Amino acid sequence: MKTTTRSAVLVAVSALALAACGAAPEEDAGSTGGSSAAPESDFRGCIVSDAGGFDDKSFNQLSYQGAQQATEELGAAFSEVQSDSETDFQPNLESLVGEGCNAIVSVGFALSAATVESATANPEIDYILVDDAADNDFDGTKDAENIKPLLYDTAQAAFLAGYLSAGYSTSGIVGTFGGQPYPTVTIFMDGFRQGVEYYNSEKGASVQVVGYAGGEEGSFTGGFVANDDAKNIAAGLIDQGADVLLPVGGPIYQSARDAIADAGGGVALIGADADVFETDPSVQDIVLTSILKNMQLSTYEAVLASGNDEFDPEAYVGTLENEGVGIAPLHDFEAEVDPALVEEVDALREAIIAGEVEVTSYLSE
Repeated sequence: MKTTTRSAVLVAVSALALAACGAAPEEDAGSTGGSSAAPESDFRGCIVSDAGGFDDKSFNQLSYQGAQQATEELGAAFSEVQSDSETDFQPNLESLVGEGCNAIVSVGFALSAATVESATANPEIDYILVDDAADNDFDGTKDAENIKPLLYDTAQAAFLAGYLSAGYSTSGIVGTFGGQPYPTVTIFMDGFRQGVEYYNSEKGASVQVVGYAGGEEGSFTGGFVANDDAKNIAAGLIDQGADVLLPVGGPIYQSARDAIADAGGGVALIGADADVFETDPSVQDIVLTSILKNMQLSTYEAVLASGNDEFDPEAYVGTLENEGVGIAPLHDFEAEVDPALVEEVDALREAIIAGEVEVTSYLSE
């Protein structure tokens, strides 16, 4: 059976325009489906979304594309099931088990408990859990041996975005806010804040970060939807003088977009998870860069390994070094950013990889 090399997949997702690689599924929410062509193998790869759905222009969509690409190359069957709410998680997983799935991708930390329960009951199935360590009792070990966690040390990439934002800002104030204070959210915010602090130490500057002071001390919307709460938080940060905003929490960046428009512009947006310049044309004129998780590649590799009987349940941690995380191109802002600042960010990336600059996070620890 043919195995596509990692380098080939990296070419397919070059320029970090991850979500532009294909369309999201057109199935109705909650339905399952797969390729109409007869499979060449008896392997079946499957995926279940969280409540964001497979067309979220973010981590659900990227994970879907990776799983679908792997099953296509394996010549295997593929099934997906979309969740509308948390109550769908367990029955959706049970439905995929009933379809005879050999590997099931669960997308998002919200699915962790349901995935552990399903994996424990079905040890013969390979489970791939995106963005969670499957350690619901917090004892430092996975709760089921047949789960492969896919984790991303986005603090490293956010550090670069924070440094870039500090150097780009003319007001000397940048802001960040999140959906809820989960580690997978605050890891972005921590890295962003560290990057700004590093810029200050290197330049003798005093750029401020508003909206987040570490841990749970910050501005959080209470959920992961674009709504008035998110817009009001973004507007509050703009009122404090922030001219760069990093919203972390799926579509809440759209609320930041609306707050920026109401303020008359002049504020740059930092995307999270996907390159939102590529996935959402409505924000292209305000996106400075995006902090990326290469979920498409890591999901692809995990499903492919399962289909080739090479499944490794050890946790994957995406870093700058293995290209599991990164920052997107500047796109339309390229002409607006000092080339010297861009060179500094590039050099900083290499210094982090070399261990010369330390970025701390719950994953690095």
